[in-house]
Amino acid sequence: MIEFTKPALTVEQQIELLTERGLTIRSPDRAARYLEVISFFRLSAYMRPFQESDSSHFFRPGVCFQQIVELYAFDRELRLIVMDAVERFEVAMRSAIGNHMGPSYGAHWYMDNQLFKGDYQHHRLLTEIEDKIKKEERALARDITNIQRSRVPDHIKQQRIEGRKKENYLRFYPSQYDSPRLMPNWAMLEELSFGNLSHLYQGLAKDSDRKQIAKRFNTPHSVLGSWLHTLTFIRNCCAHHARLWNRELSVPPKLLRAGHWESIPARLQPLDIQPSRRIFIVILILDHLIKQ
Repeated sequence: MIEFTKPALTVEQQIELLTERGLTIRSPDRAARYLEVISFFRLSAYMRPFQESDSSHFFRPGVCFQQIVELYAFDRELRLIVMDAVERFEVAMRSAIGNHMGPSYGAHWYMDNQLFKGDYQHHRLLTEIEDKIKKEERALARDITNIQRSRVPDHIKQQRIEGRKKENYLRFYPSQYDSPRLMPNWAMLEELSFGNLSHLYQGLAKDSDRKQIAKRFNTPHSVLGSWLHTLTFIRNCCAHHARLWNRELSVPPKLLRAGHWESIPARLQPLDIQPSRRIFIVILILDHLIKQ
C-alpha cells in the first residue's frame, strides 16, 4: 500500500495535462466546456483505447480530444437504447410472474414460504414490502395533518385526504383493507427492484413454475435466470450513467443453443457465441427477449 498523492486539478490544468500527454486539443475553450460538465475522471475510461499500451497514459500520435468526446456520446446513446429494451423486458417479467403465480396460488401467494426454496430469504421479501408500506403510512399521516391544519372548508379537506390516500397503492391498500396485512402480488411485484425480482424468480421452489414463466419468453428457465442476473447489472450501469461500451461482465450469461438465436441466421450460429463477457451478448439477449 502507498499513499495517494495526486493533486486535484483545475479544468485548465486538466487540459494542460492532456496536452502534455500528446492529445491534440484544437479548441481549448470548447474542451474546457466539456470538462466542466463531464468530469475528467468519467472521460478517462474513454481515453484508454487511444493511449499507448504502457502505463504512461500518453496518447498515440494523431489522437484528438473530439474522438474521445464522440466515443463518450456513442456510449450515452447506447445506454439509452439498452435501457429502453431492459425496461420493456423488466415490465414484461413482472407481468409474467404475476400472471402465472397469481392464478396458480392466489393473490397473496408470495406470503407462503413453502413456495420458495429453502435458501431463499423469504423474510427479507416480506420485510421489504412491510417497510415500504410503513414509510407511505407515515408520509400519509403527515399529509393528513397538514391538510387538517389548512384553512379550507371541511369538505375540501376530506377531498384532499382521499386524494392523498389514492396517490399510490402502498397508501391505498392499508387504508382500505386490514387482512391480509400485505398487498396482492400484482401490486407487490411493481414495488420490487429489478435485482430483487431476479432473486424472487430464481428463488421459486418449483421448476415447473419457473419453466412456465420462462416459456413466455421462449427461453429455458435456467438460461432466463442467468439473464436476469446479467440484465440487473446492465440496468444498474445504465441507471447510474456508467460506461457500457467495452464493459466486461464479471459473470458471463448462459447462452442459448445453436439455432435458437432469432437475430442470427441458424447457419451462422456457433455453439458458443464469443465474446460472451461483452456487451455484444447482452444486445443479443435483449433482442431475443424483446422479440417475444
